[in-house]
Amino acid sequence: MLRRTVLLGCMALAAVVGLSRGAMAEERFITVASTTSTEDSGLFKAILPKFTARTGIEVRVVARGTGQAIDLAKRGDADVLFVHHKPSEDKFVAEGFSAERKPVMYNDFVVVGPAADPAGVKGGKDVTAALDKIARAKAPFISRGDDSGTHKAELALWKTAGIDPAKADGGWYRSIGQGMGPTLNTAAAMGGYALADRGTWLSFRNRGPLTVLVEGDKRLFNQYGVMLVNPARFPHVKARDGQAFVDWLVSAEGQQAIAGYTIEGQSLFFPNANEPGA
Repeated sequence: MLRRTVLLGCMALAAVVGLSRGAMAEERFITVASTTSTEDSGLFKAILPKFTARTGIEVRVVARGTGQAIDLAKRGDADVLFVHHKPSEDKFVAEGFSAERKPVMYNDFVVVGPAADPAGVKGGKDVTAALDKIARAKAPFISRGDDSGTHKAELALWKTAGIDPAKADGGWYRSIGQGMGPTLNTAAAMGGYALADRGTWLSFRNRGPLTVLVEGDKRLFNQYGVMLVNPARFPHVKARDGQAFVDWLVSAEGQQAIAGYTIEGQSLFFPNANEPGA
């Protein structure tokens, strides 16, 4: 009787394990290495359930600065790369880590700072002139310093302005090596300036004294692109499901989902998958 009970128990356990393995085998998911702005802005929370409902594929996001996200994809630790620094994206494709980059959407960067505006940049449309004023005033400027797309854009703007803030005296330039949220928190606490992507800014609640001071310069344009990681280079990449996500993002349904994401009536991202050269 005891042997029979033990045998039945073992059979039941085996059945449970078998069912669990079957469920795991049937689970469909992809890993997307993405910039923090798509996560911090709330975009993914809004649109990913729609993709999953359409396809049955779960999307697991690893949100990092663009540079770190690209490094993850270059190691084959993601199926899809979704970032916002076109030169780095083009290089990713040129080096064979993806066969094709597709444009998805855009927004812009803004210079935020204290409403008191000690550097006197408010209302300006020339972002490099604003940075020059901040440097001359030695007003606190908080940089992400994390090799993100936003950080890369900031460094390019300083270069255009003819300023190397890392070599500037006075300690006014603070590179903190963190994401957009902590950068804005630090700027708010210090009454400093920062470059922010508009999507994260609109979703950021702890603004304190901060407000948008400079916007509208065409050099603040911020394009996003998506790429399937090359399965020929990394055979474990889930090519079919990853491509399904890429195709959905640039489809009419995906573009509509992006356009439909707003905060207090303001759009955070603008779809442009069909725009040549984007």
